[in-house]
Amino acid sequence: MPKITVTGGESFDAEDGKRLVLALEDNGVDILHRCGGYAGCTTCRVTFEAGEPDKFTEAELKKLKKEGLYDDSIRLSCQILCEGDMTVTPLMRLSETEMDDAGGRPKDDITPDAVWVDRPE
Repeated sequence: MPKITVTGGESFDAEDGKRLVLALEDNGVDILHRCGGYAGCTTCRVTFEAGEPDKFTEAELKKLKKEGLYDDSIRLSCQILCEGDMTVTPLMRLSETEMDDAGGRPKDDITPDAVWVDRPE
């Protein structure tokens, strides 16, 4: 099982292949996901201290580039699978906003259907 560490000390084991956004939320991290995990809003963004995957979904890459967020450090947790140990920092938490909820619970499988691409050079 991959070990997920959240900057600030929280660590937990995640089911192999689980979406990172769900692993975080299911383990008490109040990360936002306003679009429901469709790579549509960027509120589930994280940065990596360690263990960043090299692959992206086309949807994640397109959204990050469109929003000017692709800079080799920001990723969308709704588009990442837990396939190895990771140390992440969630950038938008429900507790740091005035919103009533984090957003609709993302589906278990990546949405839209994942088309995987390597990190652009």
